[in-house]
Amino acid sequence: MLFHSVYGPTAGVHDAAGRMRAAGHRVIVPDLYGGRTARSVEEGREIKDEIGRDELLRRAVAASAPHSDAGLVYAGFSLGAALAQTIALGDERARGLLLVGGTSDLADDASADGLPVQLHVADPDPFETHDWLSAWYLRMRKAGADVEVFRYPGAGHLYTHAELPDHDAEAAERTWSIALDFLAEIDSAAASPG
Repeated sequence: MLFHSVYGPTAGVHDAAGRMRAAGHRVIVPDLYGGRTARSVEEGREIKDEIGRDELLRRAVAASAPHSDAGLVYAGFSLGAALAQTIALGDERARGLLLVGGTSDLADDASADGLPVQLHVADPDPFETHDWLSAWYLRMRKAGADVEVFRYPGAGHLYTHAELPDHDAEAAERTWSIALDFLAEIDSAAASPG
């Protein structure tokens, strides 16, 4: 389940889904914006604010619910990563969590016992500061998640999206190489008996 950023379901999101599909994964990309995409971050924020965070979360949950029995890996970019984290921590069948450029706060009693989590983030990232990420990492570990964080010095916030000014081709290729290995490991663990 791959959730888009504040820009909506752009070419960068569909490119990511294509990479995952080419590696043998079934990928669902919900359109939480109802057919709209933004041409700028400001326009994206306007759409997000118009819909509202609670409604975006409701839409993300509704898109995930029909597939959750199979054990989903939740993934997302920025805003979509925050939504993916929130849903994954509430889904006891979640098999993994792949975050690119986004995290979300955790409840004090959050539980993610053994959940594989991978975060890819620009360094520095104006939306994911070092202090925030340090606290996030410690809280995820306390919740029981198996967390890996990969930082990309000099990359922009949405560096994996080729159509955006933040794009960093080298960092994007490194991200996808590591992320696809992560997804393959989750699939391999699910296929192993016991």
